[in-house]
Amino acid sequence: MKILYFARLREAFGESEEIGFSEEKTVSEIIDMLTARGPEWAVEFSKPYRVAVNRKMANFDVKVSNPDELAIFPPVTGG
Repeated sequence: MKILYFARLREAFGESEEIGFSEEKTVSEIIDMLTARGPEWAVEFSKPYRVAVNRKMANFDVKVSNPDELAIFPPVTGG
């Protein structure tokens, strides 16, 4: 699966990465895997962020698999 990072997450982790896993996981489980990588990851994921799966806003209980695209980004405000 492809993970895309935006804004502060892109600055911390780079633009994107590919990860693979053998069975479906929820977005929350993917975030837990990323958070477990170390303190820098845990700090960034303790701040507010939103997700989109295959370019559609998603909740953290949405299931994802290898061909999917997960985008992770801070919430934005308009004015």
